[in-house]
Amino acid sequence: MIPRHDGGRAPGTPPGGWPEPPTPLDPRQAPAPRYGAGALSDLLPAALAGLDVPGRRPEFALPPADRVCVFLIDGLGWEQLRAHAALAPFLTSLLPTSRAGAGAPITSGFPSTTATSLASLGTGLPPGAHGLAGYRVRDPGSGALMHQLRWEPWTDPGHWQPHPTLFRGADAAGVAACQVSAPHFERTPLTRVALSGGTFLGRSDVRERMDVAAARLGEAGRTLVYTYYAELDAAGHRFGVDSEEWRDQLILVDGLAQRLAERLPPRAVLYVTADHGMVDVPATEEARFDFDHDWELRAGVAQLGGEGRARHLYTVPGAADDVYAVWREVLAEDAWVATREEAVALGWFGPPGEAVESRVAPRIGDVVVAMTGVAAVVASETEPRETALIGMHGSLTPAEQLVPLLEVRT
Repeated sequence: MIPRHDGGRAPGTPPGGWPEPPTPLDPRQAPAPRYGAGALSDLLPAALAGLDVPGRRPEFALPPADRVCVFLIDGLGWEQLRAHAALAPFLTSLLPTSRAGAGAPITSGFPSTTATSLASLGTGLPPGAHGLAGYRVRDPGSGALMHQLRWEPWTDPGHWQPHPTLFRGADAAGVAACQVSAPHFERTPLTRVALSGGTFLGRSDVRERMDVAAARLGEAGRTLVYTYYAELDAAGHRFGVDSEEWRDQLILVDGLAQRLAERLPPRAVLYVTADHGMVDVPATEEARFDFDHDWELRAGVAQLGGEGRARHLYTVPGAADDVYAVWREVLAEDAWVATREEAVALGWFGPPGEAVESRVAPRIGDVVVAMTGVAAVVASETEPRETALIGMHGSLTPAEQLVPLLEVRT
């Protein structure tokens, strides 16, 4: 026998042997939202309890107030606010008030995305109940991917989300409920299923929006006012968190919150919160797994739902187990990968162990993927608009999940 000078390695094996593949992340270690004990879906039920409005009473409690105003700033994550404290001195001064004086954040819910979060806020229900379970989810009736923000393809809003909003419940209980927002939101399906009830006042000028919200708050003894600002999120998506454009928006929104707070009537509370945070995803192959150009990830997947940071995988019949195994192996340390049953049991879509509603379960992917770090699963050909984004959100990481619940009382 001719002696081998490579120490017995097989041909082509590098010195020291091949490295061990990384161990896939355990989805049981993912930080699940705090449904019932400090999630965005608990805010209005807790606030309305102080207004004697019948309904769910979460474990999470807030001191009562006769007049309640919620200012939701799209994309203002807890970690991003703390990292840019000097740019938002007013909001930063309120950090000790967050979560009823605990100085801590609440969680958004999963996926941490706008349509899901607004439905959770407005209904007081987790995604497994209200059913807006992602950016894009499969409609079990048509088999098409339903875009939850654009409401495409069209489906009846009342069928898609049949639960009454808390604004309707407040209005029926004699509370003067009002939404002050950009005019184009008045008749959208998302507004109907998540935020409708009482009066809608459309104002394009954001400073006027703050003034009108404060004025409406003082027009009755028991009031509930909601107002919203979207441009911080838009700047983060396009330019990234910590970009000059995002910083300019943070400075502006800090002034808006202070303007509203300074105009509060007596016996009022202002809650400043958000629907999610955000992470910047580098434009590198290591950070962006391109589904459209990766045969391993495509194998067995009939439809790719969700968004870059939170994916729903709808598999071809009989392929779910293989898809689950392959995605765990390929993404390994870059994602928590779970089956639908695991994600539900772990509390991603509602309190742990609580079943999702039967009409909602088929909307959740056969396999659910929540990204870690700054990686994303993009689809450069089928989702070019989303692939071009710098800032993304949707997953379970603290940067995306944790949002403030800042408080001003008069």
